[in-house]
Order: sequence, then C-alpha cells, then structure tokens
Amino acid sequence: AARSAQQQAQAHAQWAYIEVKSIPLFDRCRQTQFQLENNILHIFIYFLTHSKTQIVTITKNPPIKSIAKQRSYSASGVVKTFNDVTMSDSHHLGAHHSLGEVDHANRLSLNIGALYTSAEYSDVVLIVDGHRLHSHKVILAARSEYFRALLFGGLRESKQSEIELKDAALEPFRILLKYIYTGHLVLVNLKEEVILEILGLTHQYGFEELQVAISDYLKAIVNVRNVCLIYDMASLYHLPSLVSVCCNFMDRHALDILRHESIFNLSATALKEMISRDSFYAPEVEIFRVVCEWIRHNPTVDTKDILAQVRLPLMQLPELLNVVRPTGLISPDAILDAITARNENRDMDLKYRGFLMPEENVASPKHGTQVLHGEMRAALLDGDFKNYDMERGFTRHPIDDNDGQGILLKLGFPCIINQIRMLLWDRDNRSYSYYIEVSMDQKDWVVVVDHSDYLCRSWQCLYFAQRVVSYIRIVGTHNTVNRIFHVVNFQCSYTNTKVQLQDGLIVPTENVATIQGSASVIEGVSRSRNALLNGDTRNYDWDSGYTCHQLGSGAIVVQLAQPYMVESCKLLLWDCDDRSYSYYIEVSVNQHTWKLVGNKMNEACKSWQTITFERQPVSFIRIVGTHNTANEVFHCVHFECPITPGENSIEAASSNENSKNDNS
Repeated sequence: AARSAQQQAQAHAQWAYIEVKSIPLFDRCRQTQFQLENNILHIFIYFLTHSKTQIVTITKNPPIKSIAKQRSYSASGVVKTFNDVTMSDSHHLGAHHSLGEVDHANRLSLNIGALYTSAEYSDVVLIVDGHRLHSHKVILAARSEYFRALLFGGLRESKQSEIELKDAALEPFRILLKYIYTGHLVLVNLKEEVILEILGLTHQYGFEELQVAISDYLKAIVNVRNVCLIYDMASLYHLPSLVSVCCNFMDRHALDILRHESIFNLSATALKEMISRDSFYAPEVEIFRVVCEWIRHNPTVDTKDILAQVRLPLMQLPELLNVVRPTGLISPDAILDAITARNENRDMDLKYRGFLMPEENVASPKHGTQVLHGEMRAALLDGDFKNYDMERGFTRHPIDDNDGQGILLKLGFPCIINQIRMLLWDRDNRSYSYYIEVSMDQKDWVVVVDHSDYLCRSWQCLYFAQRVVSYIRIVGTHNTVNRIFHVVNFQCSYTNTKVQLQDGLIVPTENVATIQGSASVIEGVSRSRNALLNGDTRNYDWDSGYTCHQLGSGAIVVQLAQPYMVESCKLLLWDCDDRSYSYYIEVSVNQHTWKLVGNKMNEACKSWQTITFERQPVSFIRIVGTHNTANEVFHCVHFECPITPGENSIEAASSNENSKNDNS
C-alpha cells in the first residue's frame, strides 16, 4: 500500500508537517511536530487509519488534491480524502467486525513490521557494534521516550543521519529493534544471558511494558544455576517484584546456592543483601566459607560490609577457632566478642536464621513437625478441625499436674513465624486461659502470647513480632468447666497481613463480633442463638430476628473469641414501631470485673446506636436494658464491635453517640 501510494504521489511536494494531537500507539509523542518525506507521510497516514487516531493536522504545499490548506480532520476523514489520490476504494485490508467499524490492526502491525531494518523509507542508520541498522525516526520516537528525546529533542543526534549506540550489544539490540517494529518477542528460544541483556536495554530505553513481561518470564524460569545472575540484574534495575521472587527462591535453596559457582559472580551489594536476610537459612560456617571464596574471586572489592553480615555468635567454638581465625579476615577481638555473646547472652536474643514460607502452615507433618508432649498427640496436627467431641479429636494436658510442659511441638526446622491459629475445644460454652512460648533449644523460652488473664473460646488468631523458632509450647492455665486444657487444631506461619498490636492484643479495624470470628451470644433469648451476630439488619419483625431479655432480670452478653483492644461498638435496637429504649453497656475480660462504657439509662434511644469509649481490652460485652416505652422486654437486633471505619452515616443518623465522659 505504501509503495502504491508513493508511485501515485510522485508529482506532489516532498515535505509535510504532521502534528500529532492524540494517537494511542504514539502516546509519547503528543503535541510533537514531525518533518517527514513524502513516502513516510503515506506510511504514517496508513498507520493513523488503523490506530483509531482522534485528530491530526496536516499541512501540504502544494496540496494533495482536495487538501488545499491546513485543516483538522478525524483520522478517517484524512484517509478518505487521501484515498481519492492514492488508494482504490475497492482495496480491502480486512473484514468488518461490525457495521460501521473497521479493524485492520493486524495488517497494520505486519506492514510496520515489514520496515524492520529495511533501507526503504529509512531516514536514520543506527550503528551497533559496527553494524548498520536502517531505521525510521518516527517509529523509534513513537515507541520510546529515549529515542524521542534523542531524535527530536534538539540534541546533536537529531541532525545526524547515522547514530552510534555505544552501550548496546548487537544481538540483543537487533531483537529489541524488531520488537519496536512488531510488538512481538519470543523469549523461549533465547539464551538467558541475551534475555538479561535485552532487559538492560528495556530499562535504558524506557520500554516499561516489555520490562515487566521479561521480568515475569524470568520469574518462571528461575533456578539454582541462573538465580544469582537474575537477582543481580533485578537489583541493578530496581525491579522489586523480580528481586522478591529471586530472594524467596534463594531462601528455599540456600545451601544449593552456596555450593554453585555462579555465586562468585554476584556483585558485592547483591551478596551482602542476600546473606543479611534472616530467611537465608544455612549453617553460618558454610556462609563464612563461601564469603571467603568470593573474596578470593573478587580481590579488589572492599569486603568489610560483607563480612559484617556473617553472624559469628551462631558458630560453635571449634568453628570460630579452627575455621574463622586461620583466615585472618576476622579480627581476634571480633572472635572474642562472638564467644562472649554466645556464652553470656540469652539464646533467644541471638540473631538466628530460619526458613521463611509466607502464608504456609509450617506446623504440619509434611514439614516434619512433631508433638513431643501432651496427651492424645495425634489429633493436634491431623488437619481435622470438624470431627471432634467429648471423647476424641483433640490434644490435651492437665492444668494442675503438668510440670509446666503443656503441649510441646518441635518444628521440622527453624522457621520464621509471626502468627498462630489455634482451635480450643468449643462444643459447649466453656472458656480457657493460656500462654504460648517459643524456644530454639528448649532451655531459653520467650512468651509470645499471654492470655492467662483472659477468657478465650474457639478459634484463636494470634499475632506477634516475627521470630525464628524451633519449639512451641502451649500451656493452659484455666478451664471454666474442669482442669483439663484441650486444643483441637494448631497452625503457625509467617503472614504478610499487617495488624496493629497494643500490649500484645490486636487492635481490630473491622467487626470481630461475628459468627465467622467465633464470637458467641452466651446470654439472652432468641429464636436463633446468634441472630445478634449474623449480620442481618433487615429481616426482623415482631416474632424473630432479635435477641432480648426481661427488664430487671438478666442481660444480653456477647463473648468475643479472644481479647481485643477496642474503643467502640454499635447496636441496632428493634424499631418496627415508635418505641424507645434506655440501656447501659459494660465490658469485661473475665466475667468477674465489669467496666461501664456506655450509659444511656436517662435517654430515650431508638434504632442505631454508636458507643465510643477509651480503648481497652475486651472479651465480653454486656448490654442491659433498663426501660422500654412499649413493654417490659429489651430487644436488640444487631451488635458489632468495633465500628468499622467509614460505615454509612445513615445508620448512625439516629444514634446518640456516647462521650468518653459519659462512663459514670
């Protein structure tokens, strides 16, 4: 089509100016004027036709037939006029997808791709490694901001017909250049070294989409042999997603990485970052040996920062004396400090390394975890948390006669964890108290969860600062029914979920008084036990959908699964008529000591109520009705705690918000 256009337009002027206002494929070239020879103009017009261009301005002198002066057209309008001169109306390039729509994008790609390294219509030659590559300025500029600045930014190169690219190798640049013209690149058959060179060029020339695509491909093919090279390049070009994949792979295959020769080609920065990670789990003496060998391969590099990442206190005394000292790389004082730290500090204060398996339960038999102490041990890790009753399906220990051993687990290997999920036996309304501690050697224990002063039930979702652990001990301190502590299921993992902790308790940002959150209504009358917590605030009437208690007798009591630090709650009073209620709300952590947080005894309250108070630990919420203008029963449809931020203000429009000063 371009050649035909050229032949039919030989008699016309040789120059034209095109101002691109908004072209999707040329989105980096808006408001830029290109001076094009007549043959390139034809190609460009053809390009615009199939790119759904919005507006172009064309100036031509002498005019192309009906285009006699500078005017603005839609892309289709320009081409319709241009077709009168250069193209036959019967020349069809593709099928109509729908009436009134023409899509020739595939043909456009083929025609533009045919210009790759073609001398025809070329207006610039790129010289790479001494090889001349014919190119087209407008295509390069449209595809790359780098080339736009180079070719049309007023630099010296913008006036040159030949430009040497000194920082590019021929093979990867040829492949990238073909991608520029075609938008197509097959990575599968390329060597990894070439792919990484192309990745470098995409970073240099600003091909962000291609950079992401190559990164995704590299994530899929990462292995022990190439991970060091990929990691180095990803760090150099600041590709956090690819860096993360490489780090996770190296963490899981640390010993294999240390034993592969590719590690000696790592940059100093990459090596330092790799061995500084707590999750790079390998014997410290092996890490030190590899660092020594890396230094031998890279004698001119300053190694002070790298050696500082070796955790000498984790080595045994013979390793420090027989392996580290003879190298001369570590000062005698540093060795003595390591010996002192190991002998005098708490073991759990040492900076241990451990496996990191995000969002994966490491307390499972497939990872080698064992239950070392406790009765009926097999049930704890069998993964079944549905089939249990009074006789089976749990692991237990006596609370009084236990010698502090509790239920003891040994992980298959040291792991980094920051979350524990545990199911307490919950076939009735009993509650438990407990604490959990962790250790690396069964001698030095650190408490990570202490709920010995709180009453807890059902599923426990526990968070704490991340730690490397080998042993976990669960110690029950109280059972409201008997003197046995029962655990149905236990899981531990490292999670990327961020939670706020205060005094070891979660500060929730969403409602935790839900059935899914294992909360329960332990006092109150309802046709459905947990109607108050099922989240249904629409389907209630005179007979159902609410929880109630007789005025002057009893209350409505909600138990949360575990203690939380909360400062608000919300409830919906039954409002199918014009009645009003009075009430007060108390909270507790043990059902013995109650604190008033909401006093509405002297107010006429209707519908939605919001209560705010000073943040404090809460396990139980007691709602006590004191007055009803219609009868002697207090009715509540819905309860939640805490209030979810940003909730619809309409619900709270009729509420009488409690002041923190009203708690008297």
